[in-house]
Amino acid sequence: MRLLLCSVGLAVCPVVAVCQRPVPATLSLADAITLARAHNPIYRQAINDRAPAAWGVRSAWSSMLLPGVSASGGIGYAGPGQQTFLTSNFSQSVSTWSSSYSLGLDWTLSGQTLTQPGLRKAQLSAADADVAGAETNLVTTVTQQYLTVLQARDNAEVARQQLQHDEEFQKLAQARYDVGRASLIDVRQAQVARGQAEVVLLRARTAVQVEKLRLFQQMGVTAPVDLATVQLTDTFTVQAPTWQLNDLLTMAEQQNPALKALRERERAAAWGVRAATSSYGPSLSLSAAWSGFTQKLSDINPTIVSLRQGARTDSLACAYENSAWLNTGQQPLDCSLLTNTTAQEQAIRGRNDAYPFHFTPEPFQARLTLRIPLWGNFQQPLEVSLAKAQRQDLQESVRARGLQLETDVSGAFLTLQTTHQTIAIQDTNRTAAREQLQLATERYRVGSGTFFELLDAQVAALRAETEYVNAVYDYHKALAALEAAVGRPLR
Repeated sequence: MRLLLCSVGLAVCPVVAVCQRPVPATLSLADAITLARAHNPIYRQAINDRAPAAWGVRSAWSSMLLPGVSASGGIGYAGPGQQTFLTSNFSQSVSTWSSSYSLGLDWTLSGQTLTQPGLRKAQLSAADADVAGAETNLVTTVTQQYLTVLQARDNAEVARQQLQHDEEFQKLAQARYDVGRASLIDVRQAQVARGQAEVVLLRARTAVQVEKLRLFQQMGVTAPVDLATVQLTDTFTVQAPTWQLNDLLTMAEQQNPALKALRERERAAAWGVRAATSSYGPSLSLSAAWSGFTQKLSDINPTIVSLRQGARTDSLACAYENSAWLNTGQQPLDCSLLTNTTAQEQAIRGRNDAYPFHFTPEPFQARLTLRIPLWGNFQQPLEVSLAKAQRQDLQESVRARGLQLETDVSGAFLTLQTTHQTIAIQDTNRTAAREQLQLATERYRVGSGTFFELLDAQVAALRAETEYVNAVYDYHKALAALEAAVGRPLR
């Protein structure tokens, strides 16, 4: 029973079964991106949207080169009764069954048909560009979130070190108080600082778990119950930006997926204009059909009886002619031929037994039609105008996207340069804060400094460590944003 329930669950909820795939214990950025490509719902939707575009290309070429083929078949039933058509009455004493088939070919050649392959191919190229853009966005999003998790982890490590320092400071304050060289205020202040550091560490560790959950969401997989079992392994180095802005703008102009997708849609719109304009031209249609039918009487005996009665009546009339109308010496008619209906009965039974698959073919039909539009109540100009407006709108969208891309690349490059310079400044601040904390600790230890000076130095050191960590990851995130704007990896 349990096995049956599991099987039904997997059949009904395949998405849930896929999402429950285990996540590796050591997760690199490449592993995260690979899992995201396989499971991220938004990216999978972009891939799914490509299939109809690919079939559209096949359909366009097939419609231009090959006729459409259709086949049909059916059965019918007519009950006994009488029908009236104008002044004529038709009646049948028994019900009838019928069956039929039809095979048809249809082919049309027009301007619309000729322009469809180019239009569909451009739409497929746009779909491919959409997939590439979705992949770029996916890689950027996963990378940014991966960096956010590492940033939260490093900030948690800073908080842990701060708690360790606060514990040492509390011990130092207690020791000085025990020998009478510090007041109880210093001890209580140290206890408060230690408690605050514990709260900061608790929040920092919670932030790591929350950011991991968001990373698993971006990957499209269910997070494990114990988030601590998954460790991120990648490290990122800081290097000076050596790229030139003009080179980056050129690369973005050529490789940015969103811009490429808009250009492909503009190309598709140009084919749409050609397709709309071609509606002014003639169209050629060719059709052919093969068909057949069978019929069956539900009860053939009345027909046989009617045939025999007719033969008997003809035989009596023949005998009467021989006895009453023949002259002397004239050879009489052979009336036995009229009474022998065996061949006719066999023919009727054979046609009745042909139901339902021994069809009687109907004449072959073919038609060639040339259609020339003369007046369409301005429908053709309307379609052309709509197609041209769509193309012009896409041209403006391409231009707007190009301007936006130039702004994005330039802004991301300037941000990258700023964050790189910020790292050096924050590193200097961090070194100075560490020295300040060390001096304040020694001054307090020997009694030449106050505990409030030590707390100020400690807060400054914590702020400097945190700002340095944030500056490093701001640099990596700025680089990821620049890569997303350019449309290709730069590292």
